[in-house]
Amino acid sequence: MSTKKDVFESLKEISHQLVTMLNTLSEEQLNTVPFEGSWTAGQVGNHLLKSYAAADILSGETSECHRKPDEKVWEVKNLFLDFTIKMESPVEILPDKGPIDKAVLIPAIEKRLEQFMAFQKVDVTRICREFAIPEYGDFTRLEWLWFTVFHTRRHVYQLERIISKLTKKSYTNVH
Repeated sequence: MSTKKDVFESLKEISHQLVTMLNTLSEEQLNTVPFEGSWTAGQVGNHLLKSYAAADILSGETSECHRKPDEKVWEVKNLFLDFTIKMESPVEILPDKGPIDKAVLIPAIEKRLEQFMAFQKVDVTRICREFAIPEYGDFTRLEWLWFTVFHTRRHVYQLERIISKLTKKSYTNVH
């Protein structure tokens, strides 16, 4: 079973990676489409920020869990960390179209991620009743936390590709 300690260590690590990567970008880079069909780095951050509203689900109504509290973790991990598949975002968390303000985005992401970290002090084995992902059904708090880790990891991978492309473009344009 994945432990409470493991999920919070992973969340802290991936959060640091995300914020560090976004901080390395200029406002212009944050809002540059790196290649056709891609979101900008700012849109990736905006999408993640919207998805982090899941922190509110963890605060909502819960009930006792009558199964392994991490039962759905590995299925979610296998899906989100399969970088060979392209996923479609639910419309509710599609990123905003216009330019993303770095000075607003990064503190908002940090604040939301801190909300997740606050769950270190509560029972993460409880089932969240406020919202269920249709393909999976109800998640425990632990599963929502891992979902957040894997979802963020997937987009950190996407950001690595975007930043690599932006850096190549910058280098190419200099010469």
